[in-house]
Amino acid sequence: MIDTHCHLDSPRLAADRAAVLERAWRAGVTGIVVPAVGPDAWDTWEGLLALPAADPRVQVGLGIHPQLLPELPEALDGAHLERLDALLAKGGAVAVGECGLDGATATRGAPMERQLRVLAGHFRLARKHGLPVLVHCLRAQPVLVRFLAEEPLPEAGVLLHSFSGSAELVRDYSARGCHFSFAGPVTFLEGRKPQEAARAVPLERLMVETDAPDQAPHPFRGERNEPAHLRRVVEGLAQARGEPAEELARRTAENARRFFRCRFG
Repeated sequence: MIDTHCHLDSPRLAADRAAVLERAWRAGVTGIVVPAVGPDAWDTWEGLLALPAADPRVQVGLGIHPQLLPELPEALDGAHLERLDALLAKGGAVAVGECGLDGATATRGAPMERQLRVLAGHFRLARKHGLPVLVHCLRAQPVLVRFLAEEPLPEAGVLLHSFSGSAELVRDYSARGCHFSFAGPVTFLEGRKPQEAARAVPLERLMVETDAPDQAPHPFRGERNEPAHLRRVVEGLAQARGEPAEELARRTAENARRFFRCRFG
């Protein structure tokens, strides 16, 4: 199994990070993608780039999370994207992001217009450096649909992380070439919407994640999440789709290796 979205650099995982990784490997996780949330949040972009050298099973993406924008001066958005450009040019990252759109954040210091400008900057860098983009979209699906209709997609692809849209939106996004990753909510007892969406995703565009330390799957909901729980996500996704869990684990791992162009070790 490959965890395509795990915030291993989060302070909530700092105290026992080595043990967290050991539990993940024992549980059958063979690769983890750590997406940055900002230039100097938790760990720096430069700090994250050191992770694959220490263990190639851990790869990284570099980007600015929309929820972090209120903490960053808007006047420095261009400078941050220039710094990101320079780091991506050095190599070592397998993706651009986490970046995207967040409806709640639009009302607390980062208007959607600013979020769209920053997201467009990430897409430009992804096209320039030949990398896929990891996209967060929460309570902003109509805006993202319009954005993708106007913004050229990077040839390397777009992964909609912890997909929260409908099955109808899966069809729209699939037609544009997007991929989809599912996290803990697909296992929730009341998770009909993500389960319906998961059934609509073509198997070759499907991946899994934990989004640790958030979104712990059932029966760990409400607790700190970690990559060892990825098995629960795979099992919930398999149940929703009516497919064998082991086969789904294998196929989603193959999809992740192909998407990120990485063997994870």
